[in-house]
Amino acid sequence: MPKTDPQGTHFVTLDNGYHIWTQTKGNGDIQLLTLHGGPGGTNEVFENFAERLAPYKVRVSRYDQLGSFFSDQPDFSLKENRDRFFNIDYYVDEVEEVRTKLGLDNFFLLGQSWGGVLAIEYALKYGQHLKGLILSSMIDNLDEYITNINAIREKMFGQADLDYMHQKEAEHDFGDAHYQELVAQLGENYLHHTSDPQPRHLISTMATPVYNYFQGDNEFVMVGALKDWDRRGSLSKITLPTYLTFGGHETMPLTAARRMAGELPHSRLHITPNAGHGQMLDNPDDYFSNLGQYLRDVTDGNF
Repeated sequence: MPKTDPQGTHFVTLDNGYHIWTQTKGNGDIQLLTLHGGPGGTNEVFENFAERLAPYKVRVSRYDQLGSFFSDQPDFSLKENRDRFFNIDYYVDEVEEVRTKLGLDNFFLLGQSWGGVLAIEYALKYGQHLKGLILSSMIDNLDEYITNINAIREKMFGQADLDYMHQKEAEHDFGDAHYQELVAQLGENYLHHTSDPQPRHLISTMATPVYNYFQGDNEFVMVGALKDWDRRGSLSKITLPTYLTFGGHETMPLTAARRMAGELPHSRLHITPNAGHGQMLDNPDDYFSNLGQYLRDVTDGNF
């Protein structure tokens, strides 16, 4: 299949026949591919990356993963589709196929949250194509995340609210109105630390089947397949220049971030102040200036 024009919005057709929405913007000698979170979220958190990184001469490519809002959405009620696509290996190989069809090589890969899982796995499997790796609000395992998110909840709520949440979770009554209010409070404090800056739609854009399978029913009850993902002990194999960026007030444990910085052979750690899990929305000036500096430092041989 011919490679797409390097600029603009395109649908690329995967070898499996499904179509993936992509957009490339910006000019410069640095190529950056971004991987969104969720699982089952959208690329929209990256929609201003090309503009914000323009001073650093960065060309930014972003896309919606299979099942996500702007790309094809297989019928996940079919077991054959769940078996085929509901695994990390599929999404890692999808990154490689999108990379190939966009004509990217010697490029930087940025993974946000769930995208960071894919970025780590991609670096371990296809690292020869990378110039650098950026992990944005993602650690190398879910055990430490689960422990941290429960500690946050214990600290944030009184016993009556905690008991209520645990009761509704035991009943699998995740749609309960008061339970949803409590989960929203957690989200507004730690997913987005400022006053509700995230993109909005009139309908939900979450790929719920993908999210439910990998994550569970919400960010704070990790019961999906991803809960067993663990790459502790593997980071020493990633010798690429790696940039770790985390919000100072977020869901991922900063103790794990600091440990990772010590284990990665060639890394830089940055903590974005006054920011939650969505750092680029909470404190964009700090987030983009430090990300841009990393990209230029690696490209100019100053990392």
